[in-house]
Amino acid sequence: MTELSPRERARAATEQDIRRHARTLLVEHGSDAVTLRAIARELGITAPALYRYYASREDLLRQLCDDICADLSDELSTAFDPSSEDFLGRTFAVCRRFRAWALAHPKEFALVFATPKDRSRQPDRFASVFLSIVAPMMSENPNAEEKVKAPIDLPDLSVQQKALADAFSHEGIDMPPEAMDAEAVYFLMRWWVRLYGHIALEVFGRFPFDLFHADQLFDATLHELAAESGLT
Repeated sequence: MTELSPRERARAATEQDIRRHARTLLVEHGSDAVTLRAIARELGITAPALYRYYASREDLLRQLCDDICADLSDELSTAFDPSSEDFLGRTFAVCRRFRAWALAHPKEFALVFATPKDRSRQPDRFASVFLSIVAPMMSENPNAEEKVKAPIDLPDLSVQQKALADAFSHEGIDMPPEAMDAEAVYFLMRWWVRLYGHIALEVFGRFPFDLFHADQLFDATLHELAAESGLT
């Protein structure tokens, strides 16, 4: 690996400082507070000087999203023990860790998951995190033959299958064909919609009434999904 020059090291350090201040503003005041002017003030430089490092505020926020997703990847990876033979326990552990992370980092969660995706920009860092976690869940499902069947009135899943296969391929993840059938794709969509829906409602406080014992409701959702997906 080529060693960085002193100038390159200085630039990298400044970029880290910029993103560190940006994340502090995000956590303390929300994404609207993350402006180049505010960061420049914290660093004691002029706002135009920041354009040497980031082309725009949007560019900075995208880089910040990547940093957050990297942290989330580390968080979820610690919950997923590939050496464990308890498939369902590993699956539940990852889901619970995702919820715990989201509740502990609501502003970061909002930036990554409540901001419209820029589909012209690839790769999507969260896609990499998500696919790396779900790949072994799909390919190692011990009850694959008992997966819930996709309803016959659901639009043709072949397009979704191809999109998912392309996403795995883009990330360099080799998936066996039998793990990518229509039921597997339906299985994945059901889990993500239900889990994300619950977590987002909880993080943003959007349940239509006061919710008590949300952790128990979340666990009940996990067990229902597992039973409906043929995992128990």
